[in-house]
Amino acid sequence: MTEPPIFSIVIVSYNTAALTLACLESLIAANGTKEIHVVDNASTDGSPSLIKESFPDVYLAANRTNRGFAAANNQALPYCTGRYIVFLNPDTSVKKDSLEKAAEYLDKNEQVGLAGAKILNPDGTLQESVSYRYPGEKYSSWETKNLAGNIACVLGACMIARKELIDSLHGFDEDFFLYGEDQDLAWRIREKGFSIGYIEEAEVFHWGGQSETQTLPAELFAKKLRAEYLFYAKHYLPSTIGRIKKAQRRKAVYRLITLRLWAPFARDRAALDNKIQCYRIALEMAAK
Repeated sequence: MTEPPIFSIVIVSYNTAALTLACLESLIAANGTKEIHVVDNASTDGSPSLIKESFPDVYLAANRTNRGFAAANNQALPYCTGRYIVFLNPDTSVKKDSLEKAAEYLDKNEQVGLAGAKILNPDGTLQESVSYRYPGEKYSSWETKNLAGNIACVLGACMIARKELIDSLHGFDEDFFLYGEDQDLAWRIREKGFSIGYIEEAEVFHWGGQSETQTLPAELFAKKLRAEYLFYAKHYLPSTIGRIKKAQRRKAVYRLITLRLWAPFARDRAALDNKIQCYRIALEMAAK
């Protein structure tokens, strides 16, 4: 009987063919036993056929519709047999020893349920990979006091977790389509008594946001803000949400007034109009 791999790696792709192929090349070259699952969310750039042709040993699921990041990751979970699971963005490249370093860290730190790798920009500078606060946390009452550890969440480019723990939580909450699912998962892991870790020795390069390059800034802002409000509704008291909305209304009104005052002097009218649109969206959502 074949021994299961140490890692099950799940990549959700959406119109990132060249980047996904480069990511897979780095994974094949990386040390450590692994299985690789790619879930393609109805790409139109030929991603599924290119992946199947170039990497026939990769488990590939080609969706007919875009199911979103959370649901697509969950789609692969029943087929993952590794001790640890890696949720990896397609616009990343893994260093040769990063998986080994991650396994060593998690083996030694049994209280850590989820960890982030050291994320690097293409030029080698450091990119934020973990956060110590949740959205709106400064307005919270006692909601976060009993959560394990001091790291709030891992930011989504590379998340490494214990497979049994992820299974017990039924994976990501699929109500989150693209943003916020990483923060929600980390919260639920901490509620279970596990802390969030950071593996400095496991280095991953990240090109950043490639599947969203066709999204207009205001549309992107709206997606992220909707995910924030879903997070608030799941984890914060109504009184906390009320304080968050009040603060966001004040900020939006102030910024809209100042932006209109500066409008006659704007050098980039398109950028100004986009900012105005973003704050209008924020004001509308805070008023609900």
